[in-house]
Amino acid sequence: MDPQQPVATNLADLYDLPVLDWAAVRARLAAGFTQAPGSGGPDRHTCWLTTINADGSPHVTGIGALYAEGGFWFETGGQTRKGRNVARDSRCALSLATDEFDLVVEGRASRVTDPATVRAMAALWADGGWPARVDDSGQALTAEYSAPSAGPPPWFVYRISVEAATVQRTVEPGGATRWRF
Repeated sequence: MDPQQPVATNLADLYDLPVLDWAAVRARLAAGFTQAPGSGGPDRHTCWLTTINADGSPHVTGIGALYAEGGFWFETGGQTRKGRNVARDSRCALSLATDEFDLVVEGRASRVTDPATVRAMAALWADGGWPARVDDSGQALTAEYSAPSAGPPPWFVYRISVEAATVQRTVEPGGATRWRF
Protein backbone atom coordinates (compact mmCIF):
# COMPACT_ATOMS: atom_id res chain seq x y z
CA MET A 1 0.00 0.00 0.00
CA ASP A 2 1.20 3.52 -0.75
CA PRO A 3 2.44 5.22 2.48
CA GLN A 4 1.38 8.53 0.92
CA GLN A 5 -2.27 7.34 0.69
CA PRO A 6 -3.07 5.12 3.68
CA VAL A 7 -6.60 3.98 4.52
CA ALA A 8 -7.87 6.06 7.46
CA THR A 9 -10.32 5.15 10.20
CA ASN A 10 -11.70 7.98 12.33
CA LEU A 11 -11.44 6.87 15.97
CA ALA A 12 -13.07 10.12 17.18
CA ASP A 13 -16.19 9.98 15.01
CA LEU A 14 -18.23 9.56 18.20
CA TYR A 15 -17.27 13.14 19.09
CA ASP A 16 -17.88 14.52 15.59
CA LEU A 17 -14.18 15.22 15.13
CA PRO A 18 -12.66 14.98 11.66
CA VAL A 19 -10.19 12.40 10.40
CA LEU A 20 -6.66 13.61 11.02
CA ASP A 21 -4.34 14.25 8.09
CA TRP A 22 -1.49 11.74 7.68
CA ALA A 23 0.48 14.24 5.59
CA ALA A 24 0.42 16.69 8.52
CA VAL A 25 1.68 13.97 10.89
CA ARG A 26 4.52 13.12 8.48
CA ALA A 27 5.42 16.80 8.13
CA ARG A 28 5.62 17.20 11.92
CA LEU A 29 7.83 14.10 12.21
CA ALA A 30 10.07 15.33 9.39
CA ALA A 31 10.56 18.60 11.31
CA GLY A 32 12.47 16.52 13.86
CA PHE A 33 12.32 15.68 17.51
CA THR A 34 15.13 15.47 20.01
CA GLN A 35 15.25 13.61 23.27
CA ALA A 36 16.89 16.44 25.20
CA PRO A 37 14.93 17.52 28.30
CA GLY A 38 12.68 20.50 27.64
CA SER A 39 12.68 19.88 23.90
CA GLY A 40 9.25 18.41 23.37
CA GLY A 41 6.13 17.01 24.75
CA PRO A 42 5.74 16.10 27.41
CA ASP A 43 9.04 17.85 28.29
CA ARG A 44 11.00 15.73 25.77
CA HIS A 45 10.35 13.34 22.92
CA THR A 46 10.85 9.80 24.13
CA CYS A 47 10.45 6.90 21.75
CA TRP A 48 9.41 3.55 23.14
CA LEU A 49 9.99 0.37 21.15
CA THR A 50 7.92 -2.74 21.81
CA THR A 51 9.24 -6.09 20.58
CA ILE A 52 8.03 -9.62 21.22
CA ASN A 53 9.85 -11.89 23.68
CA ALA A 54 10.29 -15.58 22.87
CA ASP A 55 7.37 -16.44 25.20
CA GLY A 56 5.08 -14.01 23.34
CA SER A 57 5.10 -11.34 26.03
CA PRO A 58 5.91 -7.72 25.14
CA HIS A 59 9.27 -6.10 25.79
CA VAL A 60 9.19 -2.28 25.94
CA THR A 61 12.29 -0.10 26.06
CA GLY A 62 13.17 3.52 25.43
CA ILE A 63 15.23 4.14 22.28
CA GLY A 64 16.83 6.99 20.38
CA ALA A 65 14.81 6.67 17.19
CA LEU A 66 15.01 8.79 14.07
CA TYR A 67 12.36 9.67 11.54
CA ALA A 68 14.00 9.92 8.12
CA GLU A 69 13.17 9.01 4.53
CA GLY A 70 9.52 8.58 5.54
CA GLY A 71 10.21 5.93 8.18
CA PHE A 72 11.49 5.23 11.67
CA TRP A 73 15.01 4.00 12.38
CA PHE A 74 16.69 2.69 15.54
CA GLU A 75 19.95 1.05 16.47
CA THR A 76 20.90 -1.61 18.96
CA GLY A 77 23.45 -4.30 19.66
CA GLY A 78 22.76 -7.79 18.37
CA GLN A 79 22.84 -9.31 21.85
CA THR A 80 20.36 -6.92 23.47
CA ARG A 81 16.91 -8.25 24.18
CA LYS A 82 15.34 -6.03 21.50
CA GLY A 83 18.04 -7.10 19.03
CA ARG A 84 17.43 -10.79 19.72
CA ASN A 85 13.66 -10.26 19.64
CA VAL A 86 13.58 -8.59 16.21
CA ALA A 87 16.01 -11.18 14.81
CA ARG A 88 13.50 -13.88 15.83
CA ASP A 89 10.24 -11.99 15.17
CA SER A 90 10.38 -8.69 13.30
CA ARG A 91 6.97 -7.45 14.50
CA CYS A 92 7.24 -4.35 16.65
CA ALA A 93 5.59 -1.09 17.66
CA LEU A 94 7.08 2.32 18.32
CA SER A 95 5.42 5.13 20.26
CA LEU A 96 6.30 8.80 20.44
CA ALA A 97 4.79 11.79 22.24
CA THR A 98 5.04 15.22 20.63
CA ASP A 99 3.40 18.45 21.72
CA GLU A 100 0.79 18.05 18.97
CA PHE A 101 0.02 14.32 19.13
CA ASP A 102 0.82 10.92 20.55
CA LEU A 103 1.75 8.39 17.88
CA VAL A 104 2.00 4.61 17.76
CA VAL A 105 3.29 2.87 14.64
CA GLU A 106 3.11 -0.88 14.14
CA GLY A 107 5.22 -2.77 11.67
CA ARG A 108 8.30 -4.88 11.14
CA ALA A 109 11.90 -4.05 11.93
CA SER A 110 14.57 -5.11 9.49
CA ARG A 111 18.31 -4.82 9.90
CA VAL A 112 19.93 -2.53 7.36
CA THR A 113 23.33 -3.58 6.03
CA ASP A 114 23.73 -1.32 3.00
CA PRO A 115 26.88 0.72 3.79
CA ALA A 116 25.56 3.92 2.19
CA THR A 117 22.34 3.76 4.23
CA VAL A 118 24.20 2.94 7.46
CA ARG A 119 26.52 5.88 6.77
CA ALA A 120 23.54 8.19 6.15
CA MET A 121 21.86 7.17 9.41
CA ALA A 122 25.14 7.59 11.34
CA ALA A 123 25.35 11.13 9.97
CA LEU A 124 21.78 11.89 11.07
CA TRP A 125 22.44 10.60 14.60
CA ALA A 126 25.68 12.61 14.71
CA ASP A 127 23.82 15.73 13.54
CA GLY A 128 21.41 15.16 16.43
CA GLY A 129 24.21 15.11 19.01
CA TRP A 130 25.18 11.43 19.32
CA PRO A 131 28.68 11.01 17.81
CA ALA A 132 27.83 7.84 15.87
CA ARG A 133 30.06 6.72 13.04
CA VAL A 134 30.27 3.67 10.82
CA ASP A 135 32.57 0.93 12.12
CA ASP A 136 35.21 -0.92 10.07
CA SER A 137 32.64 -3.41 8.75
CA GLY A 138 30.70 -0.61 7.05
CA GLN A 139 27.48 -2.24 8.24
CA ALA A 140 27.22 -1.13 11.87
CA LEU A 141 27.77 1.86 14.12
CA THR A 142 30.21 2.67 16.85
CA ALA A 143 30.75 5.64 19.16
CA GLU A 144 32.36 6.50 22.46
CA TYR A 145 29.01 5.90 24.19
CA SER A 146 25.39 4.94 23.68
CA ALA A 147 22.40 4.23 25.88
CA PRO A 148 23.08 1.36 28.29
CA SER A 149 20.14 -0.54 26.75
CA ALA A 150 21.95 -0.58 23.36
CA GLY A 151 24.66 -2.88 24.72
CA PRO A 152 28.28 -2.63 23.58
CA PRO A 153 29.19 -1.81 19.97
CA PRO A 154 28.79 -2.68 17.21
CA TRP A 155 25.26 -1.30 16.96
CA PHE A 156 23.13 -2.42 14.06
CA VAL A 157 20.73 -0.12 12.24
CA TYR A 158 17.08 -1.13 11.82
CA ARG A 159 14.27 0.39 9.79
CA ILE A 160 10.64 -0.12 10.78
CA SER A 161 8.38 -0.81 7.82
CA VAL A 162 5.15 0.77 9.04
CA GLU A 163 1.97 -1.25 8.50
CA ALA A 164 -0.37 0.80 10.72
CA ALA A 165 -0.27 4.05 12.68
CA THR A 166 -2.55 5.56 15.31
CA VAL A 167 -2.48 9.23 16.32
CA GLN A 168 -4.22 10.85 19.26
CA ARG A 169 -4.14 14.62 18.80
CA THR A 170 -3.21 16.35 22.08
CA VAL A 171 -4.20 19.90 21.09
CA GLU A 172 -7.54 21.42 20.13
CA PRO A 173 -9.73 20.38 18.48
CA GLY A 174 -8.42 16.88 19.31
CA GLY A 175 -9.14 13.78 17.33
CA ALA A 176 -7.82 10.29 16.79
CA THR A 177 -7.18 8.39 13.58
CA ARG A 178 -5.79 4.99 12.64
CA TRP A 179 -4.19 4.39 9.27
CA ARG A 180 -3.41 1.12 7.49
CA PHE A 181 -0.65 1.12 4.90
